[in-house]
Amino acid sequence: MAKSKPAKSKSPAPGKKTTGLNPVASTSRIDIGIAGSDRKEIAEGLSRYLSDAFTLYLKTHNFHWNVTGPMFNSLHNMFEAQYTEQWNALDEVAERTRALGFNTPGSYAEFIRLTSIREEQGADGVPDWKGMVQQLVSGNEAVCRTARAVLKTADEAGDDPTVDLLTQRLQTHEKYAWMLRSLLE
Repeated sequence: MAKSKPAKSKSPAPGKKTTGLNPVASTSRIDIGIAGSDRKEIAEGLSRYLSDAFTLYLKTHNFHWNVTGPMFNSLHNMFEAQYTEQWNALDEVAERTRALGFNTPGSYAEFIRLTSIREEQGADGVPDWKGMVQQLVSGNEAVCRTARAVLKTADEAGDDPTVDLLTQRLQTHEKYAWMLRSLLE
């Protein structure tokens, strides 16, 4: 188990999105063994992760509704299983951010600003089933990249609950990417 480090001041890397999180009133009284600046950096990372995960959830749900073609039944069912699991996981990520003492994004505008995944056009712009699968592979891989970056920050700060949460999410999204990628081979 990593020990917490003393408070440090960090500025975001050039080109790195910041979330502009507003600490909740009780933030200054939080003493869970993680420095306030580390908690803020982790919460900002979790907000980016949540935004990627929510965008992927929405894309997966969109494709579930709009898939057509010879793979309809299997993809319709696969997408449903994936978006249902993703939806349930979103709450855990948001609650972890709150436990660290920060508000969590909760609007489309915030998610769009923070996500690294391109949003779909909706009903008028859905690709064929192969395009859907390719986009979901890319989306799951993007979520993994974001999770890894936040996991590294959390690990360095000794934030084991966030490390555990993101490790579980990585296992899930790596598996989804593999399963979807296999359909294209």
